[in-house]
Amino acid sequence: MTRLIAIAAAVIVFLGLGVTYLLTTRDDDGDQFAQCRASNVAGGAGLIGGPFTLVSETGETVTEKEVIDQPALIYFGYTFCPDVCPLDNARNAEAVEILESRGSIVKPVFITVDPKRDTPEVMAEFTDYLHPRMLGLSGSEEQVRAASKAYRVFYQAHKPAEGQEDLYLVDHSTMTYLSLPEHGFVEFFRRDATAEQMADSVQCFTDAA
Repeated sequence: MTRLIAIAAAVIVFLGLGVTYLLTTRDDDGDQFAQCRASNVAGGAGLIGGPFTLVSETGETVTEKEVIDQPALIYFGYTFCPDVCPLDNARNAEAVEILESRGSIVKPVFITVDPKRDTPEVMAEFTDYLHPRMLGLSGSEEQVRAASKAYRVFYQAHKPAEGQEDLYLVDHSTMTYLSLPEHGFVEFFRRDATAEQMADSVQCFTDAA
């Protein structure tokens, strides 16, 4: 119930503080998406993204090719997150709705960094509340770690209090990643980006692809 209350609040309020990440100034040379990028990743966009295998909210094993079969906004977090994850996922869902109203279909994806508690069933409850097309992904500890490493996502669970093994917070980075079929990762968005700003940026990338 606490999670659903947090999600409901997130649908209305979209707040957040930016989180620093590996950024450099833009390098437009030979980049078909140069006109769309607000920034670039140190070392190149190719350092982010790559193969992964996870378990969908319906219990099916999926790879990155099946997940990114259309433009996708990918976010790493966990359903027991008290505020940040519901807010960010709700913002992403709103961006997807804006894009859909413009005729562009983008898939919202939520990958847990807390597979111990976030079973496929739990992920389904969370994502279904936020958007009918949001895909929730879980898996084994090893599978989640590999996917997080591919996207350079940091996460670390707090040690639970004695006798409360299932009650703990998880620190994690809070970027949303835009990945395109046949291109992979192309851009990320900080928490301070609005749904409208995200939609405009995603539209630029999809038009240029």
